[in-house]
Amino acid sequence: MNVALPSDMLRMPGSHKSRMSITRFTIPSVSRSVRSRHSTQAIVTGDVVSRLRRTALFAGTGAAILVAGCSSKPAAPPTPPPSEVSVITVTPRTVEDNLEFTGQVRAFRSVQVRAQASGVILSRPFVEGAQVHAGDVLYRIDPTTSDAEWRSAKARLASAQATLANAETIAQRLRALLPGNAVAKQDVDNAEAQVKSARAAVDDARGSVDAAHKSLSDATVRAQISGRVERTLLDVGARVTGPADLLTTIDVLDPIYVTFRPSADQQAEWRRDPDFARAIAPGGTARIEATLPDGHVFPTEGRIGYIDPVVDPQTGTQEYRAEFANPRQIMLPGQFVRVRVHGLMRKNAVVIPQRAVLQQMGRAAVYVVGPDNKVASRDVKATAWTGDNWLISSGLNAGDRVIVDGVQKTGPGATVHPTPLADSSSAAQGQAAPAAAPGKTPATQQAAQSATGKDSTR
Repeated sequence: MNVALPSDMLRMPGSHKSRMSITRFTIPSVSRSVRSRHSTQAIVTGDVVSRLRRTALFAGTGAAILVAGCSSKPAAPPTPPPSEVSVITVTPRTVEDNLEFTGQVRAFRSVQVRAQASGVILSRPFVEGAQVHAGDVLYRIDPTTSDAEWRSAKARLASAQATLANAETIAQRLRALLPGNAVAKQDVDNAEAQVKSARAAVDDARGSVDAAHKSLSDATVRAQISGRVERTLLDVGARVTGPADLLTTIDVLDPIYVTFRPSADQQAEWRRDPDFARAIAPGGTARIEATLPDGHVFPTEGRIGYIDPVVDPQTGTQEYRAEFANPRQIMLPGQFVRVRVHGLMRKNAVVIPQRAVLQQMGRAAVYVVGPDNKVASRDVKATAWTGDNWLISSGLNAGDRVIVDGVQKTGPGATVHPTPLADSSSAAQGQAAPAAAPGKTPATQQAAQSATGKDSTR
């Protein structure tokens, strides 16, 4: 006898194979007794029920696991503690406003050497770049023409003097005859006029002699001042046509000038402060320091002696000129130096360390800690240096707490743990002291730190 079980009774929950084949059991013979038939049906029924129970158990367990997996959520990470930063409290005070400019060195006096005579240069006794003194011979020009003119002028003078002597003799004779009416009064008057004309001719001849002598002297070109002579522009054999030809230049290098150009805005700010205006004026208390191109500071300080009264329309600046003693001729004309102005005191100034100022794309900003220890970014205007600090003209007020150390660990809106800068420095030194304990060399400490870092990483 064949007994068929429906397939839906053997369907496995959650399986993509939703149907199973019908299980058939064969009963040996219908001639068996009813008891055997009932016994076989009971066995088959128990087997089916056992299978159904196992299927339901597996399905329930899978569903429970699935529900548990869907309902569980990952645990939230712990909130990191606030970053510890070092801050300073803004306190206005009086500081020295050290201004810095680019300066150029100029000679104290520069004299161009030009020849007044014309002719060929016969000799050049001086050495280019050497120190010369007033009266030293620099050039000798061919004096032939000048000497001829001088001798001709002297001859004309001698002729005029002879004419004068003859006129005086004639006039004297005629005056002696006039009381006896031996000569006419007109003759005496004419004789005296001849004397005066002869005297004028003598004076004119003397002038010609002096001019000719000056031309002859100009054939020898001498230094008019003491100083360092530059290179020659016309050498031996060249022809000089007159004053239009520049021969060389003599520079006075001790003392020496350094010029710099503050902007019109800076000068307007200085004039608004009476103390600044008095200090920066010619002969004021401002001290000028010059740093040479190699980075060395010039050994002596200068003083402002001249301010150009006219503003340059092209640059909008005025020229300031400081005078320096330069006995060793360290500074030379044409050099560019860095100029710093000392002695200018600024009252109620706000200064902060340079590392506290964040600069990007021409914008300067600082991180300020509020009363709730939250960080905010604030734009500032940093105008100049004073020591290692920035001078802040706007953007900060008294009492603001500015982050100095730890700006990389925070940002706007973050909560921080502020520590005064002095306390944090002391704490850092205190922590560094145990690290340098006796018996441990720097190499040993570094190896230990490396091993500790590796262990913590593992």
